Amino acid sequence: MLRKASTLPVLLLVSVAATGWLYLVRAGLPGPHVPEALPLDELAKHAGVPLAWYLAVWAVAALLLGLHARWARIEPLTGALSLAAAVGIWTYLANGVSIAVTRQVSVRDALDVAARLESTYLGPALVALAVALLATGHGRPVRRAPFLVATLVAAGASLNLLHTMLPGDDSGLLRNLTPDAAGPLARAAGALVAIVLLVAARGLARRRRRAWQLALAVAGVSAGLHVLHGLNDGTLVSIVVLCVLVARRRDFDRPGDVATRRRTTARAAGALAAIAAYGVVALWLNRMAADQPFTAGFALHVLVQSLRGGSSHLAGDFGDWYPLSVLLLCGAAALWIVSGWLAPWRHRVRQEERERDLARALVHTWGVDTLAPFVLRADKSYFFNTDESAFLAYRVLGGVAIVSGDPVGAPVAFSPLVGRFVAHAHQRDWRVAILGASERCLPLYAAHGLHALYHGDEAVVETASFSLDGRPMRKVRQSVHRLELAGYTARVLRPSELDAPLRAELEQVARTWRGAEPERGFVMALDALFRLGDEDAVFVVGFDGSGAAGGFLHFALSEAASALSLSSMPRLRSTPNGFNEWLICETVEWARAHGYSRVSLNFAPFAALLAPEAVLSSAERVQRRALLALKGHFQLDNLLVFNRKFLPTWERRFVVYEHRRDLPRVGVAALAAEAYLPFQKR
Repeated sequence: MLRKASTLPVLLLVSVAATGWLYLVRAGLPGPHVPEALPLDELAKHAGVPLAWYLAVWAVAALLLGLHARWARIEPLTGALSLAAAVGIWTYLANGVSIAVTRQVSVRDALDVAARLESTYLGPALVALAVALLATGHGRPVRRAPFLVATLVAAGASLNLLHTMLPGDDSGLLRNLTPDAAGPLARAAGALVAIVLLVAARGLARRRRRAWQLALAVAGVSAGLHVLHGLNDGTLVSIVVLCVLVARRRDFDRPGDVATRRRTTARAAGALAAIAAYGVVALWLNRMAADQPFTAGFALHVLVQSLRGGSSHLAGDFGDWYPLSVLLLCGAAALWIVSGWLAPWRHRVRQEERERDLARALVHTWGVDTLAPFVLRADKSYFFNTDESAFLAYRVLGGVAIVSGDPVGAPVAFSPLVGRFVAHAHQRDWRVAILGASERCLPLYAAHGLHALYHGDEAVVETASFSLDGRPMRKVRQSVHRLELAGYTARVLRPSELDAPLRAELEQVARTWRGAEPERGFVMALDALFRLGDEDAVFVVGFDGSGAAGGFLHFALSEAASALSLSSMPRLRSTPNGFNEWLICETVEWARAHGYSRVSLNFAPFAALLAPEAVLSSAERVQRRALLALKGHFQLDNLLVFNRKFLPTWERRFVVYEHRRDLPRVGVAALAAEAYLPFQKR
């Protein structure tokens, strides 16, 4: 507290000392001068100070105040704005009073003159930047700080764009509020600068480091031009924007995609070559409109002049449209390059052979969930913990990292694994969602700030208690007898037991069954019939009396869970009713004989809402009606009715998400992952 209390005396001492030093070093250097920097000097020619000396003196003063703010543990943004405001008030009042004394004018008129002096703004600007850069104190954390900074930048960019489009001269309130310098070049480039800042603002809201770098560069140039070429109310806006960006720099810590560096460099080189080629060829074709012979040096000179708004060497219609076309091409190229630089992380599905082997080993050892074998699909990437004792399988669609089921591996590693993955996703500006999450892992996700939404139930048949006896199993029993009387036989085969003709036959059955529809499934299905080997999968094939395959069930084996998990169940349309029911009964018998305790069937989305006997609230009844309206597209109630025939136990499954506002994005990404949409974003 005492350290902060000493700030005011230190500020006054440094400000007075800086003013005194300016009187000592007011001469001796060539170059531009800061006019009226020494307003007490009654000789007009002596009132100015060389710009270099002025900047040097106030840079030292700003450095001292910045170091004091660091020592006093003042929060960067608060310190920068308050100390700069205090220095600004000091220089403003000092200049105003001095002018009133030396020129014998009213204090009001003197203050009006002081408000237009560069010396009133340069010192506070340097102090604001130095304090924002050097102070390290930590105030109350502001979770929405990146969004607020982005809003400030976007507001300035929007005003700048509006000012550029409106007719009239470079004056007025709107001109004063736009964070851009006055002048023909600034007016011509105002739209481009505004659009670049608007693009950067989106990245700032997402805490992108590259967006901060771009916004800082543009704001720095804008503030510099403002101070040097046209002081007004907008000078303060420009300085505040720059100061906020510097002070809150630690909020923007998310890196950009490393792969975009090469792409951005290639874009820049290609754009430069294309614009140069266009400029040279167009000038050569219209060389009669130029007042000098065509040479490479002349062409380069005209190109540079065109970027400044026109060329004095061109005449006629060509002289009107050529500079404008070059300027527009450069603007479009700049936006193209900037968009590549600020592009979000693109996820590329990658599975190294070592990762696949490690994932398969962890599934064999620790995959106690019936969905664990499905993480071995080829369209998923793997995220391992530090010692590779656990992993998550995921894919990114539409900016959402869709995780397939629960973590697989040693349970003790789950919590740090989920925490690291959430941080990994946030660095890349991805939202996190987990599909098919089990109820037992919900406390784990809640500990990391994630929320769960009921999604449906997985039907699991217990092989030890399964029986065809009793009235509830009458329809299934009839299906089994019907297929047996029709001469159908079933065989359970490992992938290696399928010879080439039979493989081709099963693939044809699958293609015929699927028709024009895509391969569906992400969380609860495999992506290829022969993705897994003998230790990981079995086929339950139904043959008719002639020995032809009428259909089959494809199961993934989960040794750690002592379970078979149904992946697909294609069949020919000509097979008798009850064909799949018969194959499931054959599967249960085989699983029981081979020591498997469970057979996981189809997942029934929203089973608790669609069950006929379910007791629902009014809101849930509305959801039920909406779901039933979709049954023709997604077979929601059909799967529930089919699964209920086998009297299974039900295991609830959930969608885990971060924020409620993410649910629309998560829903679209999940439907795309499961191939229910006509597109899939990567």
